[in-house]
Amino acid sequence: MAAPPTPLTRDDLARVDLTDPQTFADHDLTAYWRTLRSDHPLHRHPPSGDRPAFWVLSRYEDIVALYRDNTTFTSERGNVLITLLADGDSAAGRMVPVTDGRRHKEVRNVLLQAFSPRVLNRIGEQVRRTTRTLLATAVDRGSCDFAREVASKVPMSTICDLLGVPSQDRDHLLGLTKSAISSDDQPEYTAAADAARNDILQYFLGLVEERRAAPQEDAVSVLAASTIDGEHLSEDEIVLNCYSLILGGDATARLTMIDAVHSLATHPDQWAAFKHGGVPVKRATEEVLRWASPTMHFGRTALRDTEIHSTPIRRGDVVTVWNVSANRDESVFAEPDRFLVDRSPNRHIAFGHGPHYCIGAYLARLEISELLLALRDFTDGFALTGPARRIYSNLLTGMSSLPVRFEPVPAEVEDLVL
Repeated sequence: MAAPPTPLTRDDLARVDLTDPQTFADHDLTAYWRTLRSDHPLHRHPPSGDRPAFWVLSRYEDIVALYRDNTTFTSERGNVLITLLADGDSAAGRMVPVTDGRRHKEVRNVLLQAFSPRVLNRIGEQVRRTTRTLLATAVDRGSCDFAREVASKVPMSTICDLLGVPSQDRDHLLGLTKSAISSDDQPEYTAAADAARNDILQYFLGLVEERRAAPQEDAVSVLAASTIDGEHLSEDEIVLNCYSLILGGDATARLTMIDAVHSLATHPDQWAAFKHGGVPVKRATEEVLRWASPTMHFGRTALRDTEIHSTPIRRGDVVTVWNVSANRDESVFAEPDRFLVDRSPNRHIAFGHGPHYCIGAYLARLEISELLLALRDFTDGFALTGPARRIYSNLLTGMSSLPVRFEPVPAEVEDLVL
C-alpha cells in the first residue's frame, strides 16, 4: 500500500504563489487544496512582489456563503486577482460581473432578454448542427487537434450567433478572447492580454454603432435598444457587457469540452459507462464541468469589518474563492478525486453561485451536452496521440492543444450528422 502523502507545512503553503500563472503551469495543487480545506480553511496568502496579501477560501460551504453575500462583500473593486490586487476594475458599476445592487439586477435583466426561449431554441439548433458537423469531419478524417479544430469553434460560433458577430470576424475574435485571459506564450502574457482586451472593446464599439443604425435580432441590438427607468444604457455599458458575454461565453464551454475529451480518453471505464452503460448525458455533463472547473477563482472585497472562522476580516481586505478546490471538497462530493460520469448528486459550482451566477450557464451546458452526444454517436473510442498543451493563466485552467485519434462507428458518419 502506498504511503499517505506528507502533509504540507505552513512554510510549504507560504511558498505557493496563487498570483503567478507559472504556479499552475508547473504544479499539481491537489495536495495544497486538500491541506487548506482540512487545516487552513481561511488562509492568508502572503504578499508577492508589489501585490498585497489576500485571503483564500477553499471549502465549498464557505465559498457558497461568500458568493451569496453581496452586502458584506462587493464585486465592484474587481472580481479576479488581476484587478483585485491592482487598482480595481475600470468597468465597475457598468459591467454586470463587477456591478452590485440595484444596477446589477437591472442590467442583468436586460441581458436576460437576449436569452429568451425563442432565441435559445434557435441557437440550440445551431449548436447541435455545428458540433455534429465539426466532430463528424474530425472522426471521418481519423485524427485532429481537438482543442483547435473542434472545441475552439463551437462556443465561439454560439456566442457570436447570439451577439450577431459576422462570420468573417469570428476567428479574429477567438484569438483575442484567448489572449485576453490566458496565453500559450508565457513571456508575452501580460502585454498580449492588455492589447487583446482593448481590441475586443474597440470591436464591439463599432458593432454597437452599426446596430443602433440598423438593429437586428441579436444581443447587441437588444442592449442598444433597451432602457432602464426610461434611460438607454450608456455606450460603455453596452460595450463592456458584450465584452463580458464573449469572454464568458467562450472560455468555460471551450475548456470544459477539451477537458471532457481528455478525461474520457484517459478514463476508458468512464467512456464505456457513457457509451454503453446508459449514463444520462445530463449527469455526464455536470461531472465534466465539476472535473474541469475551468474558472479557478473569483474574489470579493470586504465592505466592512467582519469575521470568517473567528478570524477578523478588515474593511478593504480581498477574499478569494477557489471553485477548483470547492469542487473537490470531501464534505460535499463522495470520492471527489475520481472522475465519475454517473455522479449524483453533483452540486458543483463551476458557474459560480448566488447573484453573480453565470448568465451563460444554460448555453455552456447545451454545448457540452451536444459534444458528448456527438461523441457517443460518431465514435467507438478515441485516444491521445501526443502531449496536451496547457494554457498559461492564474484564472483559467485547461488545454490549448489536444491531439486525438478517433475510431469511427461502423455506420457512415455523414448519416449521423443531422
